[in-house]
Amino acid sequence: MELNPYLTFDGNGREAMTFYQRCLGGELNVMTFGDNPGGGVPPGAEDRVMHATLVSGNLRLMASDSMPGQPVRGGDSIHLSLNLSSREEIDRLFVALGEGGTVTMPLDDQPWGGRFGMLVDRFGMPWMFHFDLRRQG
Repeated sequence: MELNPYLTFDGNGREAMTFYQRCLGGELNVMTFGDNPGGGVPPGAEDRVMHATLVSGNLRLMASDSMPGQPVRGGDSIHLSLNLSSREEIDRLFVALGEGGTVTMPLDDQPWGGRFGMLVDRFGMPWMFHFDLRRQG
């Protein structure tokens, strides 16, 4: 069984997913409503993302845009949590995903033996970053 985050944006889904690909690497596939061979797309929705998938290693991040006139509220009741494999990786991704965003808890070594920090990216998505310091040799 897998649990994969599915994000919804208000017209900037392609920009957000391209940003995440730049930060996290991997392969990005994007289909717009206008690409849908079935047609029936409401006016103004042609360039909005119908479905996008970013796959990088074990990460699968999916997203779409809402329809015009259907506002999206940022993900304030859920966080995207990254468990990372090195101090260098956590430091790099915290800076990369935080570009244009807001740090809500600076990245720092914690009493429980982890390196941890939190931020809200420039698309309004909250992220948590964790690295188990006991893994360093």
